[in-house]
Amino acid sequence: MISYGGLRARLEAGQFAVTAEISPPRGADPKAIGRKAAPLRGWVDAVNITDNAGAHVRMASWAGSLLAAQAGVEPVMQVTCRDRNRLALQSDLLAAAALGIPNVLLMTGDHPRHGDHPDAKPVFDLDGTALIQAARRMRDEGLLLSGRQLSTRPDWLIGTVESPFAPPAGQRAAIFGTRVAAGAQFVQTQFVFDVTAFGRWMAEVRGLGLDQRCRILAGVGLVGSLRGLSHLRSLPGVHIPEEVDRRLSAVPADRVAKESLAMCAEIIEQVRQIPGVSGVHVMAPGHEHAIPDILQRAGFPRRDAEGSSRAH
Repeated sequence: MISYGGLRARLEAGQFAVTAEISPPRGADPKAIGRKAAPLRGWVDAVNITDNAGAHVRMASWAGSLLAAQAGVEPVMQVTCRDRNRLALQSDLLAAAALGIPNVLLMTGDHPRHGDHPDAKPVFDLDGTALIQAARRMRDEGLLLSGRQLSTRPDWLIGTVESPFAPPAGQRAAIFGTRVAAGAQFVQTQFVFDVTAFGRWMAEVRGLGLDQRCRILAGVGLVGSLRGLSHLRSLPGVHIPEEVDRRLSAVPADRVAKESLAMCAEIIEQVRQIPGVSGVHVMAPGHEHAIPDILQRAGFPRRDAEGSSRAH
């Protein structure tokens, strides 16, 4: 049984939170998650375990969450609506609660056509907002979508995602507000490379009072190569300003990752100054070992096991 709650405690205390992300292996190696989680231990409050991200088959998120916990890192179990109907979604959420997984991040998910099984049949019985509503009802009212009573209520911290730069422009804060109304308690955003544009979105969020109802973690990340930058540009909701292109293209290919690391630390420092931002979500697929360096450059000391900070 997992015994964690560091992310919830930190957010409720109004302290700046840090989460990271791990993709489970494309295989059955039980030690793979531990190898990725080990460098993050003591640096982050929790780590997301993705759920077949990009519609590519990987180890199940619930299993990865348990393995992350065994490695000493608090998990955030991602759950998408793509692969399961409402029965399976509610069943998996109850299983997560029974196993002590303290945080769930609920989203609609990518269509299978974008992944490694493009002929797979999509489910999408619910969307992300409806799943958040279902989870909140299970937790707060002890009821399934069918109206039947649960014998024991779950107690997760419920999260969602948001793309501040996706169309329709000027309406993203209101769209985010529907997920807050559904029950989301924290949100992790898509990559932020344009801090000025992100600041405008945050002003809209504050104008609607959403920052008082949902803790906002700005998504930041490491670009390992120019090819990786090109891939990011193709992702929905990712906006990469020309100055980022110029900066990363101006260095030799073998220095792109190092330059991106410095840029990521700078972005963290900048978004931390924006009112209403409660933390950052650091994404560095394949480069998880670099996250402590990013955080240290951004002025974050290593944390102890209870989630407080210490100099080192």
